Formats: sequence, C-alpha cells, structure tokens
Amino acid sequence: MTRLILASQSPARTKLLTEAGIQHDVLISDVDEDAVQAKYGVTDAHDTALLLARAKAEAVAALPEAEGALVIGCDSVFEFDGESHGKPYTAEVARERMLRMSGSQGVLHTGHWLVDCRDTAADADEDTDTATLESQAPEGTGATVGAVSSAEVHFARMSPHDIDAYIATGEPLHCAGSFTIDGLGGAFIRKVDGDPHAVVGLSISTLRDLLVHANVGITELWDAKNH
Repeated sequence: MTRLILASQSPARTKLLTEAGIQHDVLISDVDEDAVQAKYGVTDAHDTALLLARAKAEAVAALPEAEGALVIGCDSVFEFDGESHGKPYTAEVARERMLRMSGSQGVLHTGHWLVDCRDTAADADEDTDTATLESQAPEGTGATVGAVSSAEVHFARMSPHDIDAYIATGEPLHCAGSFTIDGLGGAFIRKVDGDPHAVVGLSISTLRDLLVHANVGITELWDAKNH
C-alpha cells in the first residue's frame, strides 16, 4: 500500500483529502516561511506559493517517518491588486484587507510539491537484503515535482458590520487572504473561476497530475472501506 503524507497542519486540507477518500497521514513541517522568502527574494504570489509548498514538502521528506512514503506539501497565497497576501494574523490587518476586497476579486494561488521518498531501484541494488525483504513494496521514482493551481475569487459586498462579525470569529486570521470558502467566509464569496479545491488549499486534480510522475494512480490511495 502506498502511503501519502500531508506536510501541512491545515484542518481544511486534511478534511478535503478525507472527503475525497484519500488515505493519508499528517506530518507538520517546521518551516520558517519568512526566512524562506527572504532567502530567495520571491515576491510574486504564484512563485511564493510554489516555493513554500516545496520547502514544506522537502522538510517533511527529510524526516525518518517519511521513509517509504509520498509527501505532498501545499501553501496558499492570495494575490490582490498586485500584492501577495498570506495570513493576516491580526484583526487590524484582516479588516483593512477585507474592506478593500469587498465587491472586488483576487486570485488564490495554491502551490503543491510532491516528493517520492520510496526506495528506487538504485537504492535496492545497494542493499539486496532489504530489497528481498521489501520485494512487495512499490518501487520509488525519486520524483520531486510541483505545480500551482489558481482560481479567481469574486467577493460580495460586505458591510463593516459583516467584516467585524467575521473577524470576531477568529476564522480569517489564519487563512491566506483573510477568508475561507469552506467555512463561515463562504457567505461572502459570490463565485469562483477555477478549481474550488485550490481555494480550500489543495487541488485534488493537481495532486492526481503530480502522482503520475511517481507512477501512482490516485485510485491506489482511495480508502475504499470508508466510502
């Protein structure tokens, strides 16, 4: 059985995978996002999402617990008026952003990075005893690939009361762009042009495309017992 590890602490991402019938474990990466961005000097929202997704996936792939598994890392960045918006963290920042976003639209970029941590044929040749013991284990490809899924999000007009009430719930403070589509924030999203799963934080169709590079079909990860 091929193992998939989600390198993210996002409840929305693990819920999405679970509802899509995809078996997975969760390992949280200890990545300093500000340090990663400072190191590479990335300012473009699209590229930042991919860079951070890669950093998270590679950090978890380096852990002993990831041996023999596939690791998927994700990160979302909201692009609005040419600016990159991550999590606001404070009510003041969230309020300023949402007042500007009201009745307008922006693009949510979700980066995905897949790392195949399974033994490759070369690894097996170096240790024939291990290869014999694990002869039934799927062979790894050494793949490390990424992609970005983007969607344009159109917001309804929000009154100052709506914005303050939403911020008071605490939900938007830890979400890229200060909103969710799968929670309370969904009430303020008029429409989405693109993959709605990308707005949640993980595109199932993008994951399927990346798995091809590891010679794995997404149906191999389905949890048939619970669906």
